[in-house]
Amino acid sequence: MTETFTFALILIPALVIAIVFHEVAHGYAARALGDPTASERGRLTLNPLRHVDPVGTLLVPGFLALVGGPVFGWAKPVPVNKARLINPRFGMMAVAAAGPATNIVLAAIGAVLLGLIMPQGLGFGGGAAGGETLLTDAFGQTQWLATGLFYFILINTFLGLFNLLPIPPFDGSHIVGGLLPRALRGVWEKLQGIGMVLIVALIAASWVFGTNWLGDVLMPPVMWVMSLYLELADAVAAALR
Repeated sequence: MTETFTFALILIPALVIAIVFHEVAHGYAARALGDPTASERGRLTLNPLRHVDPVGTLLVPGFLALVGGPVFGWAKPVPVNKARLINPRFGMMAVAAAGPATNIVLAAIGAVLLGLIMPQGLGFGGGAAGGETLLTDAFGQTQWLATGLFYFILINTFLGLFNLLPIPPFDGSHIVGGLLPRALRGVWEKLQGIGMVLIVALIAASWVFGTNWLGDVLMPPVMWVMSLYLELADAVAAALR
């Protein structure tokens, strides 16, 4: 129980920061491209209470963490009025890309910070797979900070790539929608409303049939990108020796 509580104290702040920055990035991108809706509704703030969805930000990722599943979640979407964008088609693509791009940048910042606090001689070598073990062995009683940064990188990496899935209503679907010809764009946009139902159904089906489609699709690229970030952390640490 104590280990679970400690893990939650590390995981939840990292997840909230990743999700809040993701949503705020959408709002700032929209405002820069002509749509101030998010600003008008007070959503361009880092106050998590303005963005947290009790189910998507806390209950779902908490449950997945406890059962050993891939941790992901969502926040209350930042409102974007496509009609107010200067260029609605490309504007929606840019607004959608801003969220995952922010997560990729946050993960890079986390990697640099991890490198700054890494002890001399610590190397991740084989990549992300043994990263947490190495951190635990190397940091002893101060491992909470290193472990927190490790999960901060992992969560941002996963959230960024997860949202690039071309499934409505994820960010990747808006990017795909902007690339589609006009004849198909309207049909694709109508799917946005049922996309989350589809995702929940797929996750439920994976549990019923004992499959792990989400992990099979996402975890290989997530772990590859994680290995790049851990190499960056190593490089930063090496530069300070």
